[in-house]
Amino acid sequence: MKFCPKCGALLVLKKKNWVCPKCSYREKGKVEFKTKEVIEGKIKVGVLKTKESDVRPITTITCPKCGNTKAYYEIVQTRAGDEAETRFFTCTKCGYRWREYA
Repeated sequence: MKFCPKCGALLVLKKKNWVCPKCSYREKGKVEFKTKEVIEGKIKVGVLKTKESDVRPITTITCPKCGNTKAYYEIVQTRAGDEAETRFFTCTKCGYRWREYA
């Protein structure tokens, strides 16, 4: 970017000359573009592996198979959009999976 030495406006490149749109100052010169980009260190993204940790929400409900009172749950829309969703539960102790329709 170049600025006019007379009025301080930004000079505009027209053909091979720099021209001031306010005071008509003209300057000959080559067009030079310099760019600089500084990239700081790489961003590390954390990855969860299913064997390392379980991030599913837990609720209090009795397992019909073993009687445990804690289960993971997820809510899925299995039917039409205007109908209620289906809740799936997985026992935290025995791994038994069952569903409940709302």
